[in-house]
Amino acid sequence: MTSRSSIDQPEKSLLRTYVRSEVVVVYKTREAFGGLSNMASGYPLQINGVRILTTEALYQACRFPHMPEIQRLIIGQHSPMTAKMKSKPHRKDSRSDWDEVRHKVMRWCLRVKLAQNYEEFGRLLLATFDQPIVEQSRKDDFWGAKLGDEAGDILVGQNVLGRLLMELREKLKGDTDSALKTVPPLGIPDFVLLDKPIETVIATSSGSGKKPQPALF
Repeated sequence: MTSRSSIDQPEKSLLRTYVRSEVVVVYKTREAFGGLSNMASGYPLQINGVRILTTEALYQACRFPHMPEIQRLIIGQHSPMTAKMKSKPHRKDSRSDWDEVRHKVMRWCLRVKLAQNYEEFGRLLLATFDQPIVEQSRKDDFWGAKLGDEAGDILVGQNVLGRLLMELREKLKGDTDSALKTVPPLGIPDFVLLDKPIETVIATSSGSGKKPQPALF
């Protein structure tokens, strides 16, 4: 019997400690690896023919399959931060199993981002080589890691987002037949957008192309 990864059991994951000089830090979107952030612009998505500007907006919309008007409000925002803020007043009404499925939803969102921005996002992902990827956060030590010392040399957190990015990077390295350009719907109940079941996602014309090569910085 195959054991489940700790990413699939985040509540059982221990905090991890990272040394900044030994990892790729994702923090500000304008920095070299800022495109790995869900807040990064320039990686548009299409779900069921609906254009969504950022991975953050898609992820937040997935909280509310039973509230299409809130989904529409979230994905209609031009700013990823505004999309996130629009979800906040309604989070008590998130789907009832949200805490159990949110890491699966995030994994799916990242897969969609890669499928539809295969060359550009893939190049950035491969440019991290085999280094740990860590999302630095001021408050969130679940998805990311917070400062662990005054000098800012240590980051501490579960870093679930960073680990999902590393997981995707490994899949991309072996994607010789571009299978990652197709993303099936997530196998969870009520996986819908604007009252319609989410369909298989395929690469857009802008996201297609040859296998990405690592970016040079």
